[in-house]
Amino acid sequence: MKEIIVGDIVTRRSYGGDIFFRVDAIEPRQGSAPDFRVDAIEHRQGNAHVMLRGLSYRLCADALLSDLEKKNPVEINAYRQENDKQHSRVVKQAMKRQGRDYQPRLQSSRKGLLSSNFFELPGKVLHLDGDYEFRSVCQQRYLQMGVPCRVIHVSEDRQADVVVDYLREDRPDILVLTGHDGLAKGARNIYEMKNYRHSQYFVDAVCKAREYEPDLDDLIIIAGGCESYFEALIEAGANFASAPNRVRIRDVDPLLVAQNIAFTSIYDKISLPQFLGELSSGGIGGVQTRGKLRLGHPRIRCSHGKKKPQA
Repeated sequence: MKEIIVGDIVTRRSYGGDIFFRVDAIEPRQGSAPDFRVDAIEHRQGNAHVMLRGLSYRLCADALLSDLEKKNPVEINAYRQENDKQHSRVVKQAMKRQGRDYQPRLQSSRKGLLSSNFFELPGKVLHLDGDYEFRSVCQQRYLQMGVPCRVIHVSEDRQADVVVDYLREDRPDILVLTGHDGLAKGARNIYEMKNYRHSQYFVDAVCKAREYEPDLDDLIIIAGGCESYFEALIEAGANFASAPNRVRIRDVDPLLVAQNIAFTSIYDKISLPQFLGELSSGGIGGVQTRGKLRLGHPRIRCSHGKKKPQA
């Protein structure tokens, strides 16, 4: 068995290697003596307990070391390339949807403005992400979709402590609180918070944000990770959350919700069945929410006479 250390990319044999994970921590088997010699023996025998974070899914999981297969650079690169292709497809779909909805959006929100003489102000996003690599991916995808944003890496357990400071600093229209999560394997009661890895952290952060801004249309909140406690997040004040059916969500799923809100007129409500149905099955749910796009008049022009690029 190849030696596995923190930071390695692995798959789980018992799940058919369906998801690539990053090793987050390696711990002695529960009940073992905290002696480094015992730890070393357990590591060699594959009995150590390993905490994992999904490489493309927002899933937090665990496994025995003996169940893991270390992936080589060629396999990792192929997996990342396939993930990038899927990202590109969903971004193109989001942009296509934005174009498809463009004319109806103008008709409902223009209110007399000349179609050739207005500018757009899409909603601004503040995104706190518990995964450093996802932070970089999200920043890139927001920019591709034309969404004004600030993406910050904040571990799940610290988001409630810092969210209000960032809200005061950025004054966003849309707040996204994400990272990794997971429902304990074999959990019989999905309505027990203790059965979730990080849902309590997300709930606490949503509560803090709602203390700062109670209005669900003034500050729109999207929260959660894979298999998160959906009902608790909605009750805490999230407009959209994962996962109503306790399923996995991809790293970019919350971004697609934010993009749709950012480019939907303030006069319009998000079409819940139509839009959420386009995401991964059952991945994210939510409540009726108005968009955040505003139109301005007249269209701003640069001093040399050319039109100023849209925000």
